[in-house]
Amino acid sequence: MKLEPQWITGFVDGEGCFHVGISRHEEMSLGYQVLPEFVVVQHERDVQVLHALKDYFGCGVVRVNHGDRMSFRVRALDHLQNVIIPFFHKHTLKTKKSIDFKKFATVCLMMERGEHLAQEGLDQIRHIADQMNNKTSEEL
Repeated sequence: MKLEPQWITGFVDGEGCFHVGISRHEEMSLGYQVLPEFVVVQHERDVQVLHALKDYFGCGVVRVNHGDRMSFRVRALDHLQNVIIPFFHKHTLKTKKSIDFKKFATVCLMMERGEHLAQEGLDQIRHIADQMNNKTSEEL
């Protein structure tokens, strides 16, 4: 399956997610770990699309997500910074997902600079993450 950049952009606009997780991790200096990830989930019958995305980008993994759902995930900061983010800077998302992407790219840049290792940076990242992916005030 050969994918075109415009098709990928449209597909990710509908099916993709830019997510920043922050989880407790006692071994980290501040007790928390920042986990950015780019994810696309599909029913297992369409797993070939996820493998095509993996082949196109040359990074990430395809795994079972939950039940009959499969996911293509990119979590490595260097792959996010050098492959995924430049792709979506060049091939702009058209929906509100573009706002989440910009926030995601900001967090990854902060991490690349090591800002997540200081309390102020971690607090800024938490604030940005709290504004992503249509979170409601109840979830915050």
